Amino acid sequence: MSNSADFNVGARLSAVRKMNHLSQRELAKRAGVTNGTISLIEQNRVSPSVSSLRKVLKGIPISISDFFSLEEAPRQQVFFGANELLEIGDGRISYRQVRRDLIGRTLQILHERYAPGSDTGRAMLRHQSEEGGIVIRGKLEVTIGDQRRVLGPGDAYYFDSRLPHRFRNIGEEECELVSACTPPSF
Repeated sequence: MSNSADFNVGARLSAVRKMNHLSQRELAKRAGVTNGTISLIEQNRVSPSVSSLRKVLKGIPISISDFFSLEEAPRQQVFFGANELLEIGDGRISYRQVRRDLIGRTLQILHERYAPGSDTGRAMLRHQSEEGGIVIRGKLEVTIGDQRRVLGPGDAYYFDSRLPHRFRNIGEEECELVSACTPPSF
């Protein structure tokens, strides 16, 4: 935390309230104070006493020590433009991954494109995950264990990735799909 002289009680209360998905009105109701009190504190127009702040924080609930020691979470990127997706494919198959760094993440989302005739290889894939996807356009032959099906637009799959599996575009046009894998497989 920064120097206490620089500490902005109003901004912190607003941030903590929003992190807990509470409106000013809801927090006021829970804390037993007026909506105006919350508004004035958040605008730094009044400086609450310790007892007043404790009463307000009980409505969240958060202790005074946690309120003052809470580190501001760095703002995480939640939206990604098409040009921000990371290409991890090999040319004939494009895997465009949402988010570049998946360290510590449990979900991998891919925008996949298979050129006509392309496939993931004769050797079946296997990894410790679950995965699923929805075909947007084209035809994709999906083999999972001893099951095989040709999927078209709107069709989907979901399976335990420890089962041997393979994907192949059997159509004459590019096949496009969106898939997810948890935990990330590559």
